[in-house]
Amino acid sequence: MTLPPMAHPTLILPGYLAGAADYRHLQKALVDQGIPTVTVPLRWQDWVTTLGGRSVSPVLRQIDQAVTLLLQESGAAKINLIGHSAGGWLARIYLGEKPYCIHPNDAEDCVWNRRSHIETLLTLGTPHTSLERWTRKNLDFVNQTYPGAFYPDLRYVCVAGKAIYGKRQPGSWLAYSSYQLTCGQGNCWGDGITPIAAAHLDGAINLTIEGATHSPKSGQPWYGSSGLLEQWVDYLKK
Repeated sequence: MTLPPMAHPTLILPGYLAGAADYRHLQKALVDQGIPTVTVPLRWQDWVTTLGGRSVSPVLRQIDQAVTLLLQESGAAKINLIGHSAGGWLARIYLGEKPYCIHPNDAEDCVWNRRSHIETLLTLGTPHTSLERWTRKNLDFVNQTYPGAFYPDLRYVCVAGKAIYGKRQPGSWLAYSSYQLTCGQGNCWGDGITPIAAAHLDGAINLTIEGATHSPKSGQPWYGSSGLLEQWVDYLKK
């Protein structure tokens, strides 16, 4: 009898101002699916130094520590990364070999070049583009240095949510404003924060999940909810 291959260990990268505790249900759901999963042990306070478009290197260093530990403890040659929201574009910096030295305090320790240790990068509701001035510097670096599904030896899976249509009216104003700041158009579909167009990358496996809202804290169905998670989780098992 031939046993099925074990899924690669998987690391969840939290979104902006989120901590590991926000992903405990997602982590458990993935473990229940047979995917060994842990979360970068971030707290929301760890994002404070990145506010106002400043360097994300402090968070990238914590990601690197978590990747190193997972590789050591699992004995695996490669792992999967799940980047939720901003965690997705941070992962794209982390994978690359080009110096992320675009801020005054990034003179050293600004190259991670980890793509050889990553099997799949799966992003959930990640705004891969932005027109907002505070995030523009970081995201311009990402998209100019590593455009689209940049590395051909790495599998990119980008998941968007189609739950809220942005309108300039009560109940849809937040979505409208967020979509406009992200892709320049407020009247479009997205997960309430990230429009579909911004959540996909050229050359990636691009999925759109009906009914998926952006955040695990919203109290509404989101990417990790039962019935929605099943639409993307198999990409972590292949």
